[in-house]
Amino acid sequence: MLSPVDNFSPILPWLDAFGILMFAASGTIAAVRARQTFVTAAFFALMTGVGGGTLRDLLIDAPVFWVVDPWIALICLGGALVIWITPERWWAGQGLDWLDAIGLASYAVFGAAKSLGMGVPPVPAMLMGVVTACVGGIIRDVVAGEPSILMRPELYVTAAALASALYVGLRLMGFEGFPVATIAAGAGFALRAAAIRWKLGLPAYRGRQRG
Repeated sequence: MLSPVDNFSPILPWLDAFGILMFAASGTIAAVRARQTFVTAAFFALMTGVGGGTLRDLLIDAPVFWVVDPWIALICLGGALVIWITPERWWAGQGLDWLDAIGLASYAVFGAAKSLGMGVPPVPAMLMGVVTACVGGIIRDVVAGEPSILMRPELYVTAAALASALYVGLRLMGFEGFPVATIAAGAGFALRAAAIRWKLGLPAYRGRQRG
């Protein structure tokens, strides 16, 4: 049985905050690209930053993290402010994709770690990592009226699943601490980065040929 102690090692709260900040920034970019107000941008930052984690906490019967921790909303609003006041050229182009990739990998690992710490079995914990990493971005795209990242051809959920599954797998093998989280998040980010750079994707369904 996995010990929950490692899941709350000092690195994981920072991983959580980093993932939230990256997703919040990506939500803000989606709003400012649409030439929205700062209030709208802040709303996008908040719902993108906490969307996946909120669903995860509801599913694993944990207190909703951003309701009980006053710093989470401030992190999201801070990310929105940074994007709002910085020159557009700093994050134009594929800036949204890269920030989302960083948040995806970080949050997948944290979601799996928190779920394990709450006593969730390994396979559902891995899936909770995917939910944590992907739902915020899905909500962002839907509200912004953009094609959902799930409907694009390049790898996305697969990268989150890699990070989450690798973390759980390494824990099952007895590894713990900072290296486990770093390796898992790094692998997920590397796969997503390769997908962004070279448009990597899984084969699409083409239908069955009649015999």
